[in-house]
Amino acid sequence: MTEPSRLAVLGAGHVGPVIARLAIKAGYPVAIATSGDPEDIALITELVIPGARPRWAADAVADADIVVLAIPLHRFLDVGPGMLNGKLVVDAMNYWPASDGVLKPFTGGGSSETVARRLAGSAVVKALNHIGYHELEDRARPAGAPDRRAAGVAGDDPAAVATIAGLVDRIGYDPVRLGGLRAGRVLQPGGPVFGTVLTLPEFERAVREDARSLT
Repeated sequence: MTEPSRLAVLGAGHVGPVIARLAIKAGYPVAIATSGDPEDIALITELVIPGARPRWAADAVADADIVVLAIPLHRFLDVGPGMLNGKLVVDAMNYWPASDGVLKPFTGGGSSETVARRLAGSAVVKALNHIGYHELEDRARPAGAPDRRAAGVAGDDPAAVATIAGLVDRIGYDPVRLGGLRAGRVLQPGGPVFGTVLTLPEFERAVREDARSLT
């Protein structure tokens, strides 16, 4: 049996700790990091994310198989792309002009497509961004549960998408592989599944209907 992938979660606000807790519960080793000293989040990590290891961002990323970006999108522009070279990166961020301000690099379409262009040396997968952080934790269910919900996964690298689909499944959701990052625009704010917690048939129907509306 292979060892579970090691996760580095960048961001200790609302979304990052939820993803970290779900991943730990599913058996993944998890490090969590912010832009500062890990000692600054050591106590809150112990209390809120038991089992996660606070680390410097560069060290957490270096030892990780999967890096989850759960930071405000405007702060992503301060992340050096070189630190993430060769990594499988989950983009769990959203573009919120009301809070982030207008970020010109992200105004031309899918935010994850912009993230992927900046992280040209990484495999970027859009996932875990379209369900609110409260619901993401509360609605997680084991495989086969009658009230299990779906979560979208989009990326241009099929192997990376398969890996993150497996992560989504293990943390409690039926993964829906949407195709490339452009297809992942349905997961963004304003998309047909954003902010909703849908069953697999409901999710697939919403995506199909949206695709028809764009033709």
